[in-house]
Amino acid sequence: MINRLNIQGLLDQLEQALKKTITDRGIENPVMIGIHTGGVWIAQKMHERLNIKEPLGLLDISFYRDDFSQIGVNPKVKPSQLPIDIEGRDIILIDDVFYTGRTIRAALNEIFDYGRPKQVVLGVLLERNGRQIPMKPDCVGETITLPPGQRIKLTGPENLAIHVETIEKAA
Repeated sequence: MINRLNIQGLLDQLEQALKKTITDRGIENPVMIGIHTGGVWIAQKMHERLNIKEPLGLLDISFYRDDFSQIGVNPKVKPSQLPIDIEGRDIILIDDVFYTGRTIRAALNEIFDYGRPKQVVLGVLLERNGRQIPMKPDCVGETITLPPGQRIKLTGPENLAIHVETIEKAA
């Protein structure tokens, strides 16, 4: 199924879903935030396509992960760059792939450390099976099912592409 997915088509689908949600919820002047790394790449595209006026926020959730004590610090931690005041603001949170829900839980924890938004809309390029936390994206480019042992990898930022990788089992 992944072989027939077209990145431009997925971006178009996500854009249309976001436009509808923005209209349906009466959102004006939102703040868009992308989750490092793939989510930032998708957010940059959506920020431009939706003509969002506020600067794009960047979020690195490395210190908010629930497996931080098991995996340690990611050596490529990037600083988060969020607007000074997100209190009472409409937030559009963007990630590349929604899988277990744990990344989004961590992102929400960090966002709430900066203030309490009015509402958060979650947009993702791909939603896949494997949810572990009771969360669901509001806007999706495509929903897919992958067998165990496979994962989705987004490469970019220029020439965005989607790849399915088989996870090697440890010997």
